[in-house]
Amino acid sequence: MDYVSALVPPIVMAAFFIGLVRVIVKTQGGAAKAKEDAAVDAALARTQGAGPAAGAASPDA
Repeated sequence: MDYVSALVPPIVMAAFFIGLVRVIVKTQGGAAKAKEDAAVDAALARTQGAGPAAGAASPDA
């Protein structure tokens, strides 16, 4: 019976990990994907727009 008690925790952890991966994969995309992509694009545009101005003022440039 010791082998059963030794195998149960890894099996339970593996089942939860597989469930977590499935949830993550299923929630990628969907109805909010375009909205999230637009938010990321806007944030990237802001950082890229501020990048050269901040880079020119740095002392080690």
